[in-house]
Amino acid sequence: MKVQSSEDVARLPVEMEGAVGCSVRWLVSREDGAPNFAMRQFEIEPGGYTPHHHHPYEHEVYVLEGAGEVLDGETPRPISAGDVILVQPDDVHQFRNTGDKPMKFLCLIPNSADNRPGVAGPECSAVESRQ
Repeated sequence: MKVQSSEDVARLPVEMEGAVGCSVRWLVSREDGAPNFAMRQFEIEPGGYTPHHHHPYEHEVYVLEGAGEVLDGETPRPISAGDVILVQPDDVHQFRNTGDKPMKFLCLIPNSADNRPGVAGPECSAVESRQ
């Protein structure tokens, strides 16, 4: 069993092309012994965003703090703390912070996403730098 404060997990910059003001903490991953899913916490600074991208796997998102929008293709949809988002495989999407405070959200992906091709792959830094 792993029990750890999220604040004790390294916060890494999102290094994908097209990301601005975005960081990630790998809270639970294959390296922790999780066989099926990885849990990540993203933080996007005001005016920041993730890349506009797609990939062949789903992910589930829960907004913890702040406000912004998720682009559903080219359509912006407002999101705020308490909202839940399901991004289906190959949905083109982007998360943007349109508020004046950092936006934080949890994002879960299947561990199989590490090795699956996609336009952007996992929207965070390389597997080797998760520590």
